Amino acid sequence: MEEKKITAKTVVGIVIFVALLAVLVMVVMRGIAANKALEETAESPAVTVQPTPTPTPEPTPTPVGLPDFKPHSVDGTEPERLISSTAIMVDGEVVEQYESDYEINFDMPERYTELEGIVTFRGDNFRSGAAYGTAAVSSKTLTKVWSKSTSGLSDTDGIYWSGSGWTGQPLIVKWPEATRKNISAMYDWAREKEGLVEVIYATLDGHVYFYELTSGEYTREPLNLGFNYKGAGALDPRGYPILYVGSGVDSVNGRSRVKVVNLIDNSVMFEFGHNETFANRGWHMFDSSPLVSAETDQLIYPGENGILYIIHLNTKYNEQTGELSVDPDNIVKWKYNGVRSGSRYWLGVESSAAIINNYIFLADNGGNLMCLDLNTLELVWVQDVLDDTNCSPVVDVENGHPYIYISTSFHYGWRSYSTAAIPIFKIDAETGEIVWRTDYTCYTVQDLSGGVQGTIAVGKNKLSDMIFVPIARTPGASSGTLAALKKDTGEVVWEKETSMYSWSSPVDFYDADGNGYLLYCNSGFNMFLIDGKTGEQLDYMNLGGNIEASPAMYGNYAVVGTCAMRTYCIQVG
Repeated sequence: MEEKKITAKTVVGIVIFVALLAVLVMVVMRGIAANKALEETAESPAVTVQPTPTPTPEPTPTPVGLPDFKPHSVDGTEPERLISSTAIMVDGEVVEQYESDYEINFDMPERYTELEGIVTFRGDNFRSGAAYGTAAVSSKTLTKVWSKSTSGLSDTDGIYWSGSGWTGQPLIVKWPEATRKNISAMYDWAREKEGLVEVIYATLDGHVYFYELTSGEYTREPLNLGFNYKGAGALDPRGYPILYVGSGVDSVNGRSRVKVVNLIDNSVMFEFGHNETFANRGWHMFDSSPLVSAETDQLIYPGENGILYIIHLNTKYNEQTGELSVDPDNIVKWKYNGVRSGSRYWLGVESSAAIINNYIFLADNGGNLMCLDLNTLELVWVQDVLDDTNCSPVVDVENGHPYIYISTSFHYGWRSYSTAAIPIFKIDAETGEIVWRTDYTCYTVQDLSGGVQGTIAVGKNKLSDMIFVPIARTPGASSGTLAALKKDTGEVVWEKETSMYSWSSPVDFYDADGNGYLLYCNSGFNMFLIDGKTGEQLDYMNLGGNIEASPAMYGNYAVVGTCAMRTYCIQVG
């Protein structure tokens, strides 16, 4: 067989063929890959990666009250030193222990109410003062704007109580427009008057009077409740048109009691305190001005019968229709006995209580200043303030810490029948310890006590380093002294002596620049305008009768009643 020879030409051809074949294979493979990629792209669209969202932080809640306030007793303020027993009743049943169904926690005083005005004695839960807003002070004078007559009412002993007495502070309120238009008891002109400011004044003649602030015109018919009213009562801080008012003596119309009044139509919705079998003292009088826990819908009302009432109101108010009602339940009563209780040191609270958070401060007729937890009704501490206490405790927060300023009256025969030391105290609200004490020597008269009957005014703004104390029957038996003391030491800054004593509570008020002034009334018929920094008397006005009552102010206007059966509105110029 003949062999074939492989030539160079043949080899070159083979190489070219293999190269072309490789190129062809590569082209085909790339095409397949490209088609596959297109198919995958069509079937699986591109996904956009979103960044991880940042969570919105929860807003920091505004602290309620004083969150770091933790009251406790120390050596010398243990409750058992002065209080021998306590008891609790809930809806008519005596209970051994108590835990509130509603957690009470009061806020700072500037948030006690959103209403414009003065809604309780000395304004709020700290009893900070009785002036709303600022005053435009230029001439530094007092001018009478209007006056109205009142009357009197006899009690069951035949004593005739006339005009306005201690504490006798009016309430002043600018109603929200929607609520004002609901008040059917108002005269048409008042109900329609834009920006109406109403003065509401419970007096000793058994009536509640209603005036327009700047004119003195009656905004509605006086409401005859038939009992003698010494205390201020209180309006509901939520803006609900409700008046809570308790009488100070049994009248010819029956036993003293608290009434809850619907101010839409001036009807009485509820009353209590007059048939009280739980009390350790049968003196059912209510000169104290109550407070309302807005968040829990509870009325907190101390009585001179030695009972603290805490009442869940079940309030319903429809601002659109004007429908208003209360249906009280969970009626809680706390009572106590003091180690000194008896003929000389009485049970009961005649002054108005102050509240920090869930702790109430009660100054009683038996010389006890008590700190009580409202949610457990357990006493925390008790301080001995020596005598019958009609001066309401006033809370002031200094460098983040709360203190109480308080003094006492000089009850005839308890410590002396002639003169005695009247202490003015600064007390640590957390422990009940006395920070400082400044004494004045006072005289007294049976049923017309010396000492401090009015409530201390705590300075603010340019007066923030001072307190102002009305001291009766010092240096003489009939005279009085208004004393300005340093908050940090109790030292006297200035004193104003008057020929007649005062039971009235001084009102501190301020202009837009923070300059402070005082209104000070006394039993010598006079209202004084005083420079708070220096004690200089700027002006005075004779109102024609004993001024036991305490003024309230709204802007430049002050309202106060006298025992001579007349109510005045005075403008500060």
